[in-house]
Amino acid sequence: MYQRHTTILLTDDDDDDRYFLRQAIERVIDDLAVLEAKNGEEALALLQTNFIQLVILDMNMPGLNGLETLVFIRAQNQLFSTPVVMLSTSDQPELITSAYAKGINSFIKKPVHVDEYDQIADAIKVCFLSLPMA
Repeated sequence: MYQRHTTILLTDDDDDDRYFLRQAIERVIDDLAVLEAKNGEEALALLQTNFIQLVILDMNMPGLNGLETLVFIRAQNQLFSTPVVMLSTSDQPELITSAYAKGINSFIKKPVHVDEYDQIADAIKVCFLSLPMA
């Protein structure tokens, strides 16, 4: 059985990054709802009240950053297996290694050019949203 409606949580403190990624995701992926959070606290609140199939999480945010938010997500039984894609402008190996150790499913460096957001949306669709859901 295929689930007809997918909900993604897009968490990033940068309004432009959220806007461009949301536009790309909505262009590339059909039958989708995108919830947005500006920080980790907002993301955790949305995760408690919505059934989310995928979390896209910025690594560097004020307040509860992406890595701290990830720790909370992985500590929740109902969210433990929810895929998390981490985005960052940083490509420091120690941060990426730390993110994988804490439980991300994928790391993507934020694009430099707007047209690269479609590539991210394509990758998300193929890697995380193309499988049958119960």
